[in-house]
Amino acid sequence: MLVLTRKIGEGIIVGNDVIIKVFEIEGERVKIGIEAPKTTKVLRLELYEDISMENKKAVHVSKNAVDKLFELF
Repeated sequence: MLVLTRKIGEGIIVGNDVIIKVFEIEGERVKIGIEAPKTTKVLRLELYEDISMENKKAVHVSKNAVDKLFELF
């Protein structure tokens, strides 16, 4: 993992087309801006983790449903 220190107004570039800039620092909170193409998904990490967990649960439930269906035959 790359760890960088940035000041207000500074930023980083990810790849060729994603720019992340620091706008404000207040206590333990940092306000950042992200410029990315519309085709690039930008999600908060906790939201991404929630979605991943729900997808894993759905796959597990679907697998159990298929297994029960095959038990009938």
